[in-house]
Amino acid sequence: MSIKILDLGLVDYETAWKLQDQYAAEIAAGTRPPTLLLLEHPHVYTFGRKGNASNLLWNESQLKEKGVSTYWVDRGGDVTYHGPGQLVGYPLLSLGHQQPQPLENRSPETSDSMLIPQADYVGYIRKLETMLIGVLMNYGLGAGQVPGKTGVWIQADVYSRCVNCKPEDKQKPAKIAAIGVKVDAKGVTRHGFALNVNPNMDYWEGIIPCGLNEPVVSLADLLDPAPTMADVKEKVSGAFRGVFADTP
Repeated sequence: MSIKILDLGLVDYETAWKLQDQYAAEIAAGTRPPTLLLLEHPHVYTFGRKGNASNLLWNESQLKEKGVSTYWVDRGGDVTYHGPGQLVGYPLLSLGHQQPQPLENRSPETSDSMLIPQADYVGYIRKLETMLIGVLMNYGLGAGQVPGKTGVWIQADVYSRCVNCKPEDKQKPAKIAAIGVKVDAKGVTRHGFALNVNPNMDYWEGIIPCGLNEPVVSLADLLDPAPTMADVKEKVSGAFRGVFADTP
């Protein structure tokens, strides 16, 4: 079945969250094809089910001054930032019906008590990472995965090009895309990925992203001129269809 891709523009977080629930129910019922939502959010910090409030560094006054909302949500992972200039993708795909799994076999990213087989869940995340790595390769940027962590990292030798980044950070990989997902009891995915295109990087000062003290980077930090959001959406759409072409 072909994948439907919707470009929603700038959408507030709660509206997009509710829309995912609506579309996921339609996919489970067989009345909607697999769907990818591409959008940007106003400034927001979201905490997943592994979220730790101590990883929020700004107080209420600073959050209000910066115009940042906060949400505790039903995805895996800890805290992350979304904002204008960051491409957020919410894939709504059927991975099959879930099956109970022993606690010791569950992924740390899992957000439901009923799980699809571990290989399928982790395999889905790896596919998202592979898709984004391919997009970055189209821009001539070397990126990859870090064992034991979720997301996509720019290699240290590439990150060293960043003019505005801290010199002490340039000896290690930098995170350019975050991933946090949920698979519901009917096997349909929610939430997804966030690729830093040209956001205001100052907003990462308000959190410890994913609870990790690691550098964060954007395409605009590494490419001059920075690619347009429209161009990145086009490349992500093509790469997503290529990687998930066999989605039922």
